[in-house]
Amino acid sequence: MFMQNLLTTKEINQFKKDGAIQIQGKFDLDWIEKLKTGIEKDIKNPSPRFVNHTKNKNSPGYYEDFWTWNLYEEFKDFVFNSPTPKIAAELLDATKINLVMDNWFYREAKSKSSAPFHHDITYFDFEGSMCVLWLPLEPVTKEEGIAWIKGSHLWNKLFIRTRFNDGYLVDGKAGVVNGKKYEITPNIIKNKDDYEFLQWDFELGDCVFFDMRTLHGNLNEVTPKNNIHRYTLRMAKEGSRVEYRGDWAKEERAIMEANGYKNGDDLSGKMFPTLYEANQ
Repeated sequence: MFMQNLLTTKEINQFKKDGAIQIQGKFDLDWIEKLKTGIEKDIKNPSPRFVNHTKNKNSPGYYEDFWTWNLYEEFKDFVFNSPTPKIAAELLDATKINLVMDNWFYREAKSKSSAPFHHDITYFDFEGSMCVLWLPLEPVTKEEGIAWIKGSHLWNKLFIRTRFNDGYLVDGKAGVVNGKKYEITPNIIKNKDDYEFLQWDFELGDCVFFDMRTLHGNLNEVTPKNNIHRYTLRMAKEGSRVEYRGDWAKEERAIMEANGYKNGDDLSGKMFPTLYEANQ
């Protein structure tokens, strides 16, 4: 059975060139409300990976949880049945798309915590052709949202993981780790004129898909007036694999190893289910 494309050739080419693309109106309000319900359930009964990135626990918090797709039906339904996997397949020229990781962020009103500039590829033991869905669950102005550095996925650089907690602790020093060169992420905020940023306003149902190597983070110091929710999915094209990085990823690595995965294994199977497969 033929499945109609969800994206234009222009959109796909823009993603490949820029490393991030806004896609408008692909998620109806039922999906948005379902994800917000899942987040609220998760906050009340979180996984062991749940964290508050805000240092002062008496201040409005910035919360996150991940690998929760199989814990709540709302997340599982979205992962398998939303348009997301088909969009990812078109952007990556993939015949198969596997889930790598889901996660969500919840920032309370007046929270001063925010996301540092980083790229997702070095945070965990993953390697391959991968993209990320960033889906805001409220309308967002470009000043309030994330900014992506245009073309940074093509720099052929690896930046050490920067934590989201207040102070943005860097998990290591520049150098060669497991045969690959890692650098410290440059100070984007103090050198804004050196980069071209991609920023958009969002209505409900709008999203961004970006390459796992694209640098992104909060560019503006905007304190939210209301609670905000963000949902993300990382997805991989066929041929992607487990690749051990630095010690900073050892906690997540232990979870994968407990599920039978080792260095070099395909991103498939129990932890990384197939979401889309083209008709052969």
